[in-house]
Amino acid sequence: MAGKKQKKTRRKQNNTAMLIILVSVLLLLAALLFQENKMQKKIASNKERLQEVELQIQEETQRTQDIREQEEYMQSQEYIEKTAKDKLGLIKDGETIFKEQK
Repeated sequence: MAGKKQKKTRRKQNNTAMLIILVSVLLLLAALLFQENKMQKKIASNKERLQEVELQIQEETQRTQDIREQEEYMQSQEYIEKTAKDKLGLIKDGETIFKEQK
């Protein structure tokens, strides 16, 4: 009888240990799934941010190009002559200015 009682006690202990292991594994699995979900959201957020930054880079690249073109134009003879006429009222030799009467 003592042998049966020991086997029954061991079986209970084994079952309890297996249940504890099973619960532990399930808790770890749940934690991993939660972390995966959290990481997926972070990845999606980072992708969105990356797209925003890439768009900003494109806009700034275009802006830089526009500024360079404006700088080139402002150094041209055409710009200098136009500014001299518009702001200073200067004219080239042989040009005639017509003013509208109000």
